[in-house]
Amino acid sequence: MGLCDHLTYIMLCDIERTVFAFFRSDALIALKTNLSDPNNVLQSWDSNNVTPCQWFHVACNSENSVTRVDLHDANLSGQLVPQLGQLPNLQYLELYSNNVSGKVPEELGNLTNLVSLDLYLNNLDGPIPPTLGKLQKLRFLRLNNNTLSGNIPMLLTTVSSLQFLDLSNNRLTGDIPVNGSFSLFTPISFANNILNQLPVSPPPPIPSTPPAASGNSATGAIAGVVAADAVLLFAALAIALAMWRQRKPQDHFFDVPVEEDPEVHLRQLKRFSLHELQVATDNFSNKNILGKGRFGKVYKGRLADGSLVAVKRSKEERTQGGELQFQTEVEMISMAVHRNLLRLHGFCITPTERLLVYPYMANGSVASCLRERPESQPPLSWPNRKLISLGSARGLAYLHDHCDSKIIHRDVKAADILLDEDFEAVVGDFGLAKLMDYKDTHVTTAVRGTIGYIAPEYLSTGKSSEKTDVFGYGVMLLELITGQRAFNLARLANDDGVMLFDWVKGLLKEKKLEQLVDCDLQGNYIGEEVEQLIQVALLCTQNTAMVRPKMSEVVRLLEGDGLAERWEEWQKEEMFRQVFSHTHQVHNNWIVDSTSHIAPEELSGPR
Repeated sequence: MGLCDHLTYIMLCDIERTVFAFFRSDALIALKTNLSDPNNVLQSWDSNNVTPCQWFHVACNSENSVTRVDLHDANLSGQLVPQLGQLPNLQYLELYSNNVSGKVPEELGNLTNLVSLDLYLNNLDGPIPPTLGKLQKLRFLRLNNNTLSGNIPMLLTTVSSLQFLDLSNNRLTGDIPVNGSFSLFTPISFANNILNQLPVSPPPPIPSTPPAASGNSATGAIAGVVAADAVLLFAALAIALAMWRQRKPQDHFFDVPVEEDPEVHLRQLKRFSLHELQVATDNFSNKNILGKGRFGKVYKGRLADGSLVAVKRSKEERTQGGELQFQTEVEMISMAVHRNLLRLHGFCITPTERLLVYPYMANGSVASCLRERPESQPPLSWPNRKLISLGSARGLAYLHDHCDSKIIHRDVKAADILLDEDFEAVVGDFGLAKLMDYKDTHVTTAVRGTIGYIAPEYLSTGKSSEKTDVFGYGVMLLELITGQRAFNLARLANDDGVMLFDWVKGLLKEKKLEQLVDCDLQGNYIGEEVEQLIQVALLCTQNTAMVRPKMSEVVRLLEGDGLAERWEEWQKEEMFRQVFSHTHQVHNNWIVDSTSHIAPEELSGPR
């Protein structure tokens, strides 16, 4: 290829990239134009900026192709637009929990790289487009809590990659398909529609018996009919009982008697045999132990298909605590499905064993990457730390706002933020999570958590809420920035005669970031971004739970939406909160003084 040809090729490539960028921008601007945005969350979507990769709530890959549009909980109304089908590399379309109305565009079927389509909790109507059956990479489809009508498209059953489906709480009619990928899903996925129940295979015919003497032939025939009716009745009762169990409230979930086997709603999980997991972990060899927790050990395993897993083995003693722990984890994780939450892969139950199977997280946890990495492994980069802060916030926000019922983690810490092969944050360890009513908090008999991460109100009263998670998240952010344990930070502050959070505020005010940022980064960070992350951490660790932001607000702050205004407001109100400083002082003294001679104690171990 000559020089002119080469230059021509480069020019054509640039033109092609510009054209594709224009269409990406044009598609999103069309969406913005069609939506009412009272909170101005789309303010950065500027049609004069050809590439949307710098816009808030939009993510792109290394080639500047839009891969994610995340507009959940934004109070948006209006309608979706067919131009969304012009985003060929889009993987995540998240518009849940808004007031969007109108039809689901058929053009979404053009998004062949789509992995997750989350449009639940809106006012969408009309049919489910059959074109969604073309999305052969789709793993999560959530259209629940709308007013969708018509039949469930049979083409959807051909999406073999589908792992999670929720079409509940709509106005769908017709039959529930049971073939293809839909054979995995339980009635929960289709509840509260006008659908026909899942077809039931008829019971096997009762073998005929040789005819008896003529005097007993009529009696034999009657007995056969009665037996057949009994089998049919039994099958119907069994189905009804199973469906009732799926629907029954979980208010007394923690009251299962010890002597009974747990009644666990396992939904769409794989059931492993004990032998499979014994082979996978080399008979639970000590060399495969990844960690130890309050209720058991975690082993690295390799399944027969070659995939790596983490197997959590509960203690064999059938104590009430261990039994309820197992039930809680299965129920919690099976209902919480989000890219930033640890996905339960399967389970195993025997009379003496309770085992949970998770995907193996290639990069361990935030704690291990910060403090236990081998010398040959580079430190967590600043871009990865930003990615982790946002991903873990999204996972916690999902637990708080989009699980039915709400889930409080109760032990957010660096050891429980796991990292996949791309350093995407995955929130793990739901062993201490509690089901809670939307309006209530829970008073527990014992404080669960890890010293240094426990919110002051939880420590003093035993009352947990989502704001206790926010506090733990804020402490985790400080560890992510500094690379230090919370205890070590508190001791450094104590050496200067101040409390931890006052020390951090002082260094931030004096612009002495080098005393805060992890020295392993060797100055490879952006000062403005560090300041913003510290601001979010301080907002999350305020002494009074009521004034801490919700995790959904934390997500918006991390995305750059309203942080400057929130920080300025907090600075103005700081003087009025000084009256509570003595409570803050007591809490920080407890962190430092009562534990200065011991390592950080985990009141509940990692997964």
